[in-house]
Amino acid sequence: MIAWLVLIASIVAEVGGTLSLRMATVGERPKRRWSLVVAGCYLVAFTLLSVSLAHGMPLGVAYGIWTAVGVALTAVLSRVLFREPLTRTMLAGIALIALGVLLVELGAAH
Repeated sequence: MIAWLVLIASIVAEVGGTLSLRMATVGERPKRRWSLVVAGCYLVAFTLLSVSLAHGMPLGVAYGIWTAVGVALTAVLSRVLFREPLTRTMLAGIALIALGVLLVELGAAH
């Protein structure tokens, strides 16, 4: 249970870092404070991912969920926050990623 909670926290940090990366590049010149947020969020994300692994979560499952949920959340939140496109094709891709991660997790159970 701890491994899952830590993985969720890692995903939140990774998505926060990725969204902050977008903020760091807005405008004519990069914004240093956002760059620091990016670095901090990624450091926390990778640290928490390693803690999740240390608590027994298989690498393939953890990384698959981490990346899939990160991609999906980033795409949806970038639509909401930055008005970036989120097309039906992109949504289908997110669904396929989710299906792939589900299959990896089910395969790891055997």
